[in-house]
Amino acid sequence: MRRETQLILVARIMSALFNPFYLPIVGLMALFLFSYMSIFPLSYKLQVLCIVYLFTILLPTALIRLYQHWQGWNLIELGHRERRIIPYVIAILCYFACYYIMERIHMPHFMGSIVVAALLVQVTCAMINVWWKISTHTAAIGGMGGALFAFAEYLGFNPVWWLAIIFLVAGGVGTSRMILRQHSLSQVIGGFWTGFLVAALAILFL
Repeated sequence: MRRETQLILVARIMSALFNPFYLPIVGLMALFLFSYMSIFPLSYKLQVLCIVYLFTILLPTALIRLYQHWQGWNLIELGHRERRIIPYVIAILCYFACYYIMERIHMPHFMGSIVVAALLVQVTCAMINVWWKISTHTAAIGGMGGALFAFAEYLGFNPVWWLAIIFLVAGGVGTSRMILRQHSLSQVIGGFWTGFLVAALAILFL
């Protein structure tokens, strides 16, 4: 019983650490570290990260928690397929607002493309959720992999080791979601490849 409790605790920590809302900010941090954008002033980088954090993590998380509290649901109850529509709508509107603001202040295309990729992953998952519950946690990790693949094509670097890390993380996150009985194996695998393909195509062709 103790071992099972510890396993559930680890699964919850993994799910919290790799929240699906972290995709845009992690992508931007990678760009600031490993691309030509590393030459940008620190103050500018912090300004961008603060805007993205506000609209893609803080605001949607707070609004979804308020909605959950208003409905009187716990996290497991909120995770039911038919109850995920409003959280998806909240996240999509927040991501769209973020992209709109980035366009209004004329941020570089690469920065906006990460938010667009994350937005399209959310929209695709919301559409799939109408008839099948898909894992947004693994979709976000897949989105990171797809974005990495696309930027490797653009910037001409070898992404193999980074992709290997992403696959390992995706395996851990997917296992955690199954331990918590939030998703089946097909749902976590479907989520990963949905995120990967949507993000890669969004960055390569938008």
